[in-house]
Amino acid sequence: MISDVGILGLGKAVPNRILTNADLEAMVDTSDEWITTRTGIKQRYIADPEIAASDLGYEAALQALAAAGVKADELDLIIAATTTPDMPFPATACIIQDRLKAKGAAAFDLAAACSGFIYGLEVGRTMVKAGYQRVLVIGVDVISRLIDYSDRSTCVLFGDGAGAAVLGPVETGYGIIASEIGADGSGAGLLHVPAGGSRMPAQLETIENKSHYVKMSGSEVFKFAVRVICDSSNRVLEKAGTACSEVSWFVPHQANVRIIKAAADRLNIDRERIYVNVDRYGNTSAASIPIALTELDEAGQLKSGDLVLLVGFGAGLTWGSALVRWGGMIL
Repeated sequence: MISDVGILGLGKAVPNRILTNADLEAMVDTSDEWITTRTGIKQRYIADPEIAASDLGYEAALQALAAAGVKADELDLIIAATTTPDMPFPATACIIQDRLKAKGAAAFDLAAACSGFIYGLEVGRTMVKAGYQRVLVIGVDVISRLIDYSDRSTCVLFGDGAGAAVLGPVETGYGIIASEIGADGSGAGLLHVPAGGSRMPAQLETIENKSHYVKMSGSEVFKFAVRVICDSSNRVLEKAGTACSEVSWFVPHQANVRIIKAAADRLNIDRERIYVNVDRYGNTSAASIPIALTELDEAGQLKSGDLVLLVGFGAGLTWGSALVRWGGMIL
């Protein structure tokens, strides 16, 4: 599937406060060695109480717009991929739209957990094809608000952050050249937050039972992640008629370094072509892939013509991949 929709600019934002493994040692029965060995994570960024998803998303959006050379009032659509919105409604995307003064842009939220940014890219790509010339896709989560810091199986994993991309027309042969998104709802119970929705609204009992925190079956999610990264990546490469050896950069969702390494080994991707920053950020959910992409771009490591393979997975269970040929002049 050849496309002429590409990424025109990128941005990222993280909170100021860093929570290290040493800090966690004082909070819960864990150790730096235990965390590092099992996850590869050394630190993560945690938002202060007054910071919400729209705050981080807004900052990332400003950077992406500046990088793209696009003004906020030129945007046609804003998509915020998040499972930690400021509030049930209005959409966090609408709050960001108002702060940007992007009065001409439609705005909505998209919930696909850690796969959210890839889902947002796919929706944004189709919207540009439909005539929306400038689409802002934001992946943002303040996931620390859903974490029980007495549960060492989850509290060591997650951090807060935002990443953003401006999508628009590019030269034919560049941009998102192949993509897919998917879901398997039969695995919904493997990674979820039980309370806070219409099924189990907030009440004293749900708070006392800690039902508003992330619950995860770690080993099952691990197996799912490795399998789906490989399967989805291979399907997208096949769609594009591209061999894995032609990929310049492999940018997976940053959940766990062991997942990344296991999937890369199965795909036979050289370690020097894999971008990993989970050690510094932890799992930032929908923000992880755009944060990693922004870092690559800021470091000057993305060259015109590079093939970049993005792949995400998360609660739902959901997944998605996109193969992007970097560069291409704006039409």
